[in-house]
Amino acid sequence: MANIKSAKKRILVNETKAARNKAIKSKVKTAVKKVDVAVAAKDAEAARTALRAAIVEISRAGSKGVYHKRTASRKISRLSKAVNSIA
Repeated sequence: MANIKSAKKRILVNETKAARNKAIKSKVKTAVKKVDVAVAAKDAEAARTALRAAIVEISRAGSKGVYHKRTASRKISRLSKAVNSIA
């Protein structure tokens, strides 16, 4: 454990941020999984609905800095492509 006050604070802040990042990544993974399940079932309407929700979560993660903006863009693009392929 750190002895310096600022180092102790950094540890606490890093734990808080790591927990937030983990929660956001988990939400993104869940949303992406829902899209993948709908695409696998070839359910176009459910896939579009799930895609809208996933895009919101991925964009939020990108804007918060959890994902790099290009990573977020790539994930959205690949999901959109998958949904469009079943239409």
